[in-house]
Amino acid sequence: MIEVFIIDDHPMVVAGIQALLNHSEVVRICGAAHDAGTALEMLGTSTAQVVLVDINLPDMNGIDLCVLMRKEFPKLKILGLSTFKERSYITRMMEAGASGYLLKNASKEELEDAVVAANKGRAYLSMEVAATLAVAQSVPSAIPMLTAREKEVLHLIAEGLTNQEIADKLFISILTVDSHRKNLLAKFGVKNTAAMIKTALELRLIAF
Repeated sequence: MIEVFIIDDHPMVVAGIQALLNHSEVVRICGAAHDAGTALEMLGTSTAQVVLVDINLPDMNGIDLCVLMRKEFPKLKILGLSTFKERSYITRMMEAGASGYLLKNASKEELEDAVVAANKGRAYLSMEVAATLAVAQSVPSAIPMLTAREKEVLHLIAEGLTNQEIADKLFISILTVDSHRKNLLAKFGVKNTAAMIKTALELRLIAF
């Protein structure tokens, strides 16, 4: 039996997980805490091998707590358990040292699979979490907000025109064109024109 400790500030959630795993043949709940401070104190004498930790706690967020637990209890395996399925929460939790991430609607089988995987040193993401990451990775970068003039300059840059040629075509000064070019690079978050054109093509802001 793998010893599991729960950290969640909602008693109903803790009770629900305990009830879900009550008759498990692979997992045994060995304790629970409703805040980070109590959890750290209890884990010092606990037999826990795996911890289920919520992101939202009253005294500390689960990501920072994960970092602390990894330092104080390096052998402990940590699984994020949350209602949040945004990519930023998932990746930050994993970067903090968690072995996996599940949503609170996880089934008994998912919880058991996650605990077993974590205990064996393997990473685990529930199907819904994995799908969220897959979708997030397929979505291109956020489209920058461009003014009408910046869009004109962008298209002319993509056509290969120089700053002077753009200035002549739009009846503006070369200094103004240079300023627009710098603003475009900043908005696209790139360092050179080639990268800007590549990103603009990916975002379908220009076409060849």
